[in-house]
Amino acid sequence: MTRSRTASLAVAVAGVAVLAGALVGCSSHVEPKAEDTYGGMPAYLAGIPSTTDAVLDGTAARPALTSEGDAVRVHLHGGATVLATVTGPVVPGEGLPYQGETTTCTWTVSLRDASGSVPVSLTDLTTTDQLGNAYRLSPVPGKGTPPSVLRPGQRTTFEVRTVMKVGEGVLRWAPGGGKTLAEWDFEVEND
Repeated sequence: MTRSRTASLAVAVAGVAVLAGALVGCSSHVEPKAEDTYGGMPAYLAGIPSTTDAVLDGTAARPALTSEGDAVRVHLHGGATVLATVTGPVVPGEGLPYQGETTTCTWTVSLRDASGSVPVSLTDLTTTDQLGNAYRLSPVPGKGTPPSVLRPGQRTTFEVRTVMKVGEGVLRWAPGGGKTLAEWDFEVEND
């Protein structure tokens, strides 16, 4: 065997050895669990179920907590039910050079499939930020307001907004001014 062939063979064998070592290292690598690297779930989010795409039932005894965009079958005092969905918030200012600590947040609320009369009032909707600050919502100008009562066969979609702190939050609905029956988790981001 010539000297150049011997050198080429030695380089090839060394390459195979390095590749084999790398592959063995890859197969034995164990990824850390998310809670080991980022910490656990915040206490107020611990109740979000793993099947967030399912329709949840929200009652006075057990309010539904889900992610924005998911539907909740809200069970009102008196036996009526309604399917409620909240999406948002939508915020202005993405890509602007200055991002403030607060921003205008807009949500879309949809109510449908009522089995009886459902009281609808904007005062029954509130948001809370990660610091526990509560915010009242108001109608978006020019977008109309919901009916005061949603009857079987009717559906309504309306927009509400407030100015709130950037970060995590929860939108709550307490129909008729009673107990909170449904909550939607969201993130306010303006970057």
